[in-house]
Amino acid sequence: MGKNLKGNTALIVALLVVFCYGFLGIPRGLTPAALKQALTDHINLGLDLKGGTHLILVVHVEEAVGDTTDRDVQRLQDDLEKAGVTGETVHKLDPAHPETITVSGIPVGKASDARSVMDGNDYSNTYDLVSNSDGSEKLTMKPGAIRSLETATLEHSIETIRARLSPLGVTEPTVQKYGLGDNEVLVELPNISDPGKVEDAIKSQSKLAVYAVVSGPYENDQAAMTALNGMVPPDDQLLHGNITPNSPDEVYLLERASVVEGTDFRDAQPSTDQNGRPNLTFTLTTEAGDRFYKYTSAHSKDSASPGSMAIVLGNRVREVASINSAIRDRGEITGSFTKDEVDNLSLMLRTGALPASIDTLETTTVGPSLGAASIRQGVIAAVAGMMAVLVFMLIYYRGAGINADLALFLNLVILLGFMGYTNSTLTLPGIAGVILTIGMGVDSNVLIFERIREELRAGKTAAVAVQQGFGHAWITIVDTHVTTIVSAAILFLFGTGPVQGFAVTLTFGLLANLFTAVFVSRTIFDAILASKERGAALSI
Repeated sequence: MGKNLKGNTALIVALLVVFCYGFLGIPRGLTPAALKQALTDHINLGLDLKGGTHLILVVHVEEAVGDTTDRDVQRLQDDLEKAGVTGETVHKLDPAHPETITVSGIPVGKASDARSVMDGNDYSNTYDLVSNSDGSEKLTMKPGAIRSLETATLEHSIETIRARLSPLGVTEPTVQKYGLGDNEVLVELPNISDPGKVEDAIKSQSKLAVYAVVSGPYENDQAAMTALNGMVPPDDQLLHGNITPNSPDEVYLLERASVVEGTDFRDAQPSTDQNGRPNLTFTLTTEAGDRFYKYTSAHSKDSASPGSMAIVLGNRVREVASINSAIRDRGEITGSFTKDEVDNLSLMLRTGALPASIDTLETTTVGPSLGAASIRQGVIAAVAGMMAVLVFMLIYYRGAGINADLALFLNLVILLGFMGYTNSTLTLPGIAGVILTIGMGVDSNVLIFERIREELRAGKTAAVAVQQGFGHAWITIVDTHVTTIVSAAILFLFGTGPVQGFAVTLTFGLLANLFTAVFVSRTIFDAILASKERGAALSI
């Protein structure tokens, strides 16, 4: 037993040193200030303790379906023309069903060629193709493709938000899917007290696109509908805007499919035009540049069908420009923009455009003073609770209470060391998890100690009572800990930041408690028994 006792003691001391290093490192002194600084350097504090901004955003992923089919309308039209199918019309007839594309007016002799195009070019992977009795073809996006597109849109939005926050100097931002709602995103930004600035960086001008202007401007919706005989063509859309500051709101009829949009931009930089006004210089991707050149060359002022294009930001027309000459992959956007708007827009395009618009559902700001007060009150509660438990164990279990107190102390060290090594975040509910862990640790010791008392009352020797007490209590301790860990795992999977913090600290604490309550406490009892004469009483 002596050899095992020395080995177990050495293991406990080694673990104590290792886990102390996990949450303290090598402190620059042993003063309270130095130890506090070492602790804060190794333990990450959550938003509720450090202070900052908490946002819950919703991503309108359904817009991605309409945008994708809008682009596929133009792509399908081009593919049919390349296959020699002309005279047909590719459009979206029902605004309530943006996932459906209709191809009508297909020449009788070209029906097989048209169907070959729609069965290939990746259309068959995305759309279900149905032939109508009038000779038209209907392509409906498959449910699986819609789900994949919406999932990809949400993931792309999360990555884009994270990229947009990086240039703002936000350290350790939390950007993740929010488990309590569909297509919602949780954003937590420590040490940021201006949620308005953050929202501007994330979603202001959340979507940029260039559209062909069909007609307008009109004074209002009523004037536009009168000019259109009461019906907006299925391939067009009405959008509002004001081209100059403080000018009246106007209405434009634009083509529904964009010429280029945010995802087509490879680079964008703020600049100024020849009049000193803020503008934006941009570079398009190769594919988008070819597409832009095709449109601008066909509608420049010297072409057979001159036209204009509208720059739309956040679903509002911000500028309408005539096309003087063909533009390929480089150009500039000039309009009634402020310097801040140009800076935000260039940042948005450089970091990647959002694939869908975003709205804010909830905004919460936690000040650093409130976080400091939470830390202070939480630490006071934890220390008071632990001191009460330590005193109770000493009074009620006498000498064995020292055993329990040492195990509880090591339990806390292991828990903090776990958090330091795994870079976990300590939240206010996490402090509650620490306090609950102390209670669970006491519960384990009470089970063991009461079982040992029963064995002693049955007339067994101290060594046998300790052995059987630990053996019989082990199953109960494991059962209670496993069920609680499963509950904590569910909280972590479906909860948000603070709730997850509670689940993490509780799980780490329970794992540490299994080790301290059984292995450490047993080793201490073995050391006590080894120092006593055979048959001596055990203080418990």
